[in-house]
Amino acid sequence: MDTEGSKIEEQLGTDEQKEQMQVENDEQTKNTIQKGESNPVPVNPNPVDISPDQDGGILKEVITPGTGEDSPCSGDEVIVHYVGKHTDGTRFDSSRERGEKFKFKIGKEQVIKAWDIGVATMKRGEVALLTCGPDYAYGENGSPPKIPANATLTFEIELFDWGGEDLSEEKDGGVCRSLLESGEGYSTPDDDATVEIHLIGKYSNNIFEERDVTFIRGEGSEHGIVEGVEVALKHFKKGERSRLVVQSKYAYGSSGKPEFNIPPNSELVYEVTMKTFEKVKASWDMDSEEKLQQSTINKTKGTTFFKAGKYKPAINNYKKIISYLEHISETDLSDDQKAEKQALVLAAHLNMAMCYLKTNDHVSTIEQCNKALKIDETNEKAVFRRGQAHLAMNDLELARDDFKKVTDISPENKAAKNQLVLVNKKIRELVQKEKQTYAGMFQKFAERDAKLREENETKAKETSENDKQTEATTGESMDTSSEADSTPVPAADEGTAV
Repeated sequence: MDTEGSKIEEQLGTDEQKEQMQVENDEQTKNTIQKGESNPVPVNPNPVDISPDQDGGILKEVITPGTGEDSPCSGDEVIVHYVGKHTDGTRFDSSRERGEKFKFKIGKEQVIKAWDIGVATMKRGEVALLTCGPDYAYGENGSPPKIPANATLTFEIELFDWGGEDLSEEKDGGVCRSLLESGEGYSTPDDDATVEIHLIGKYSNNIFEERDVTFIRGEGSEHGIVEGVEVALKHFKKGERSRLVVQSKYAYGSSGKPEFNIPPNSELVYEVTMKTFEKVKASWDMDSEEKLQQSTINKTKGTTFFKAGKYKPAINNYKKIISYLEHISETDLSDDQKAEKQALVLAAHLNMAMCYLKTNDHVSTIEQCNKALKIDETNEKAVFRRGQAHLAMNDLELARDDFKKVTDISPENKAAKNQLVLVNKKIRELVQKEKQTYAGMFQKFAERDAKLREENETKAKETSENDKQTEATTGESMDTSSEADSTPVPAADEGTAV
């Protein structure tokens, strides 16, 4: 950004003019610091007053325009580089010098007021110069030792990117909210609350739907509401207007939405306004009879969703039964109410197990079946569905045990008998396959051993022949040596000098 800074300086005139102005600014800064007065706001070539009251407290000059139409909203986390200077041009802080980009959330008072206001007007890739009066910077206290009281400051800021608040339960960035207009109070809609919203859906900047819709939270799919919007709504306040960026996982997924010309795996943008909502009575405000009644309503709703093949809202309704009744005190219940409670909780676990089985979540199926069996240890539906989950996971022996148990509980259960035949067949096939695999392995081992024996025998034969040839050759050389040794050697006493 040193190059960008030099461009700004070029606008001040010749080198002589700059030198004279620098001397004057240094003297003025020194005097104002001593007097505790506010530094004057320098006049930029093309400043725009972006202060809320148009009081000149925040002047913005665009150095490099950004791209796109959007700007960050309250709550968005932005990524920037910045260079902070006094009015005399002295740097007091720079993320560029540190070599590390700076992140903060708009409107959360994590930075000076001028930044919250100024950065919210920027586009992606934009570079802007903000001249910030003391009321929008560090005020009468300053930030010693670098920033004196009542100081006017300039910041050259480059906005790289931003992201909304991640509202997804898994925190995978699938549903991100950017606040456009704040709502009222602190209350948000809970499960089963009736919500009334205005919805604008966009794909690739083209509106594919715009409508008002009223529905019960958790049942939005019945009204064409994608999961991402449902997830976000529980965080909305009355009157709030927000932009939602929804990834395909929480929208139309790999199928897309042909009637809206939305291809598979598409990211969508929604602008949602929470017009109003009405909560249901909280469970802790209900007496036992009311909880039983509400659980019966949820069971009926869950069954309706299940029959329609809408397993997620069905599961949500069955979960509500558990939340209402799981910790209900039985001391105030009559015998009939105790029996009703047990029947509702048991049905919730069994039905959830079936929903999970339909959605291939076999681990959750087994979990729900086990919970049902704690209530009724001989419940054949729980044992049968657990057996189906084990079979789907290829845990054949566990599956066989469950189906066998079902036939013990109910000898006439044809479905369990059929499954038992199927699983026994699979076990036999698996055993046969293992035999063939091991037989093949043993055959390979036998062939390898035979080959090794053959190679060893060949090597032994060759070695034997080589040894014989070596012995023959060694014998001839010994005879020759004997002839050489027979040559008489003169003895010392025969006149050889010692």
